Amino acid sequence: MTSLLFSPLPLRSITARNRLWVSPLCQYSCEQRDGVPDDWHLVHLGSFARGGAGLVMAEATAVAPEGRISPWDTGIWDDAQRDAWARIVRFLHSQGALAAIQLAHAGRKASTYREWSGSGTVPASDGGWTTVAPSAIAFEGYEQPVALDEDGIAAVIEAFGEAARRSLEAGFDVLEVHAAHGYLLHQFLSPVSNSREDRWGGSLVGRARLLLHVVRKVRAVAGDDVPVFVRVSATDWLEPEGWTLEDTVTVAQWLREAGADLVDTSTGGLVPGAVIPVAPGYQVPHATAIKERSGIAATAVGQIVDAAQAERIVASGQADAVFVGREFMRDPHLPLRAAHELGVELDYWPPQYRRASWAKRPATAAEED
Repeated sequence: MTSLLFSPLPLRSITARNRLWVSPLCQYSCEQRDGVPDDWHLVHLGSFARGGAGLVMAEATAVAPEGRISPWDTGIWDDAQRDAWARIVRFLHSQGALAAIQLAHAGRKASTYREWSGSGTVPASDGGWTTVAPSAIAFEGYEQPVALDEDGIAAVIEAFGEAARRSLEAGFDVLEVHAAHGYLLHQFLSPVSNSREDRWGGSLVGRARLLLHVVRKVRAVAGDDVPVFVRVSATDWLEPEGWTLEDTVTVAQWLREAGADLVDTSTGGLVPGAVIPVAPGYQVPHATAIKERSGIAATAVGQIVDAAQAERIVASGQADAVFVGREFMRDPHLPLRAAHELGVELDYWPPQYRRASWAKRPATAAEED
């Protein structure tokens, strides 16, 4: 079978061996609370590369200490973190996968407990910190943030640039700017969380200004050879008052002009309780609209759970690649299994595991004809 899902995808100077990619998956597992990835992250991410993923995206990685979702998050704001990531990147490369990192700042959704350690905002007495946002509007159930001033905004832009530099020094092939799921850059984009009246708020141009500054900064650091992705929430699911797909399509055009190569399409996350019509592939139409109407490459994510479904999405042109999260956690060898189910022969089975490969699937009558 000819499979587009298992065809290479060029990305500037590099090429992904297939289009079945690992979503950034927060692990909240830096037990020393120092942002340094450890053996858990090596095995977690390395298993996906060994399992045949074309690209493995590291979790939302904070560009500054106060940008962490929780004290247990990974970071890339110092050299110790960079060096720890370099070890992981080397293993991903040894297994044939591209290594990507999601650069993130959680804004008003920072300083929170991981699910199994508590709930709500972590107080200063337990290692928490004061959060920042475009406006002093709290995420429901969390402490009120401090609105960033001009100096604070400039520091955020610089932090993304420095994080991009360290990521490249660690060997990452792809840089992704996280502007989705209600985190800081998304907070600036949405009128629900951004009530500023200065140049960083108000109109769509004003609310998108910080994201575009960050993308231009990251592109300048990345140079001409390194792909830059942007993850967006295509809608807040709060129409008409929230961020909409129409807004996203417009900003995606601006992102392309600012040097972004691909929009990694998700939705939601700005406020709790939004009504989201969750179903298999429910976010794919957003990726398709962005791709077709803005002229930038786009990926889809969200309840993509089997090989045939993923193949249809890519082969039909609805998205250029698919990011998969929970199904990869259930089965780190998802690409090897998917290739077997699609009748695709791969040449990158790990030799140590080759004796466990499935027998070649017999051809159907239709295929023989």
